[in-house]
Amino acid sequence: MKRRTPPDSPGLFADLPAGPDFELERLAVREGYSGIAGTDEAGRGPLAGPVVAAAVILDPDNIPSGLNDSKKLTATQREALFETILACATVSIASSCSRHIDSRDIRKASLDAMRRAVAGLALPAGFVLTDGRDVPEGLSCRGKAVVKGDARSFSIAAASIVAKVTRDRMMARAADVFPHYGFEAHAGYGTEKHRMAIALHGPCLLHRMSFRPFRVDGDEETELDAEIAL
Repeated sequence: MKRRTPPDSPGLFADLPAGPDFELERLAVREGYSGIAGTDEAGRGPLAGPVVAAAVILDPDNIPSGLNDSKKLTATQREALFETILACATVSIASSCSRHIDSRDIRKASLDAMRRAVAGLALPAGFVLTDGRDVPEGLSCRGKAVVKGDARSFSIAAASIVAKVTRDRMMARAADVFPHYGFEAHAGYGTEKHRMAIALHGPCLLHRMSFRPFRVDGDEETELDAEIAL
């Protein structure tokens, strides 16, 4: 099994701040890097739809007010911040579809989407802060894994917001194509309503067939259970 990239030293972050800040970005600048990007994904846990990643390079002189882990914001707050981030930062978005997830596994598909998001930035990244325990392979610059990075770094928090809003909008549109599943309400997560629709109508093209309840007993376990906690 391939060893994971060591995360940032937990001793330096024994107590999480009340919210993210720009200190990790400033530290990278002091070490001689420029173009500090944060990257994060949305959609590891759902039964259907893509995993979406975003990469964001913030303007240090124009950081949007209210940046936080997307999960700690309301939908209205996320939508407003999404528009603000697009207006004042360098942003790139990439995704991995359900078939890609099934063929590789959710962890690899997520990291690949993050890599492609960073590669798509109009301003090349000189250093990447990535949420979680892994740095995507194939980056053109150095990267650092930051556990719970969306609660520590403004850049990662911004990426989490962009990824979340983008994916929610994608799943709302998917509901127009596959109206039986209620994607506009649960974005593909395994709610009772979603599971009942699957039982009634069966899976559609957006469902991840390597995930329970679709995976046939005896197949290899996906990494969902281990990764969803991140």
